[in-house]
Amino acid sequence: MEISEKLLCLFSADVREEDGEYVVDVPRREVETGSLEPGETYRVALVARSESDESAAADDGDGDIAASRSDDGPQPPVEPGEMRYVEIEDLGKQGDGIARVERGYVIIVPDTEVGERVKIEVTEVKPNFAVGDVVDDAV
Repeated sequence: MEISEKLLCLFSADVREEDGEYVVDVPRREVETGSLEPGETYRVALVARSESDESAAADDGDGDIAASRSDDGPQPPVEPGEMRYVEIEDLGKQGDGIARVERGYVIIVPDTEVGERVKIEVTEVKPNFAVGDVVDDAV
């Protein structure tokens, strides 16, 4: 399946009927992290749950049901060691450059200025942000 670069968020939800309409609840975290704005209109794609998704919630051997990866929330869109071209959009409280990538995920890039386009190597990844070092500032 090809996924658009315009993807703002990805989550699992049930479709339910309410007052003659069908409703999908958007998790609060998607609005709180800035991926979505209340009152705005978005295109929505629904993907059927596959057998592999269902097997992710299979018995873990201790009689407990293992949590599926989709229940962990969205995963960071970057990995340590990954190279990225980013544009510095803002400065953080400590003066470090801030770049935003998919779903508004923040990458902190020290020693950069607003408006710079740089090639970075992601050095640290956390659930809510990553840190990257400039490897080429002539972009």
